[in-house]
Amino acid sequence: MLPSQRALFDMPRDVCYMNAAGWGPLPLATQEAGRAAMNRKGQPWKLAGDLASTQNERARSAAAALIGAEPGDVTLISSVGYGVASAGKILEIPRGSRVIVLENDHTSPTLEWVGRAPAGGYTIETVKQPADGDWTSAVFEAVDRPGAAPLSLVSISSVHWSDGGAIDLGRVAPAVHKTGAALLVDATHDAGVRTIDVKTLDPDFLIFPTYKWLLGPYGRAFMYVAKRHQNAVPLEQTSIGRKGVSAEDTVYFRDTSYKDGARRYDMGERDHFVSMEMASIGMEMMAKWGNEAVVERLSMLTTRLAEGLGNLDVRLLDKKVRAPHLLCVGFPKGMAPDLPKKLVAEGVHAAPRLGRLRISPHVYNDEQDVDRFVDVFRKVAFQ
Repeated sequence: MLPSQRALFDMPRDVCYMNAAGWGPLPLATQEAGRAAMNRKGQPWKLAGDLASTQNERARSAAAALIGAEPGDVTLISSVGYGVASAGKILEIPRGSRVIVLENDHTSPTLEWVGRAPAGGYTIETVKQPADGDWTSAVFEAVDRPGAAPLSLVSISSVHWSDGGAIDLGRVAPAVHKTGAALLVDATHDAGVRTIDVKTLDPDFLIFPTYKWLLGPYGRAFMYVAKRHQNAVPLEQTSIGRKGVSAEDTVYFRDTSYKDGARRYDMGERDHFVSMEMASIGMEMMAKWGNEAVVERLSMLTTRLAEGLGNLDVRLLDKKVRAPHLLCVGFPKGMAPDLPKKLVAEGVHAAPRLGRLRISPHVYNDEQDVDRFVDVFRKVAFQ
């Protein structure tokens, strides 16, 4: 089994940090790369001419490797919301059709379509949050609902952020494709952990940031765009999205046609040589460890957590329907509003999410962290 990687992080032994789903800490190597990058920005005359392009392609390749994509099918963006807005400009949602979203899903894969629905003349079908956490069955039933309006888009997170329920994309994607609808996946809580192969799943769009599970900085995200959508107009009109618009040329607007592939959708001001390398390091670490090893370790930790909490007056999703790296604790009588603060006072960190306590360990955690979390939780949760 992959051992704890705590030594790669600036994480004191007395800190029990189990909030990777909120903010993933930067590895020491990533912090050092960030400091070096800031120094370069302080003396920009020393920057190599090809620094930005080299870093951009390194990050693009690292992101592609995590999801089984080709680098040319991945675009550099700032956030999941930016990616969904790009998809909103690319896709045409027919009037009279329906768009499926998840109840209480993150704003990014939801509000873009909700906001457009009144003017677009289509309806939003919200899949209710299942009591048993079986989002896969709930989404599958919604996709295949008899008598429903034609389905144009399914825009969902592959792991629900508030309860930890995991969607089996291998089951859902073929059902969506069968209807002729598009599939947009927010893989924020999935990429780098569970195996994702876009060649097999064939989503229209799959988007993820780096600042959580991929141990990277804010403001760096990536979007896979299926080839069938790589001939549309980008969200932004930039020189980097065109074949021949460059300040270094003698003719500025030499060729304003769009670049081939997903690179045309790259965000403006993409040359973040301060943070792009930082994003690459975290993604490359995750790829080096591998999905199987990461899942094995994190599943061991969440299973140990579940066993430690299981005989208390709490509710936990069955292991069959929850993600291996998230354990969300429900409280039949309601969670005490000061519980997170009580945990922090003991050096234990988890996140309150919609009345649940979301526990999200990563590779820097170990069995000692789990046992300490359980002990502290038992001490403060029902005071």
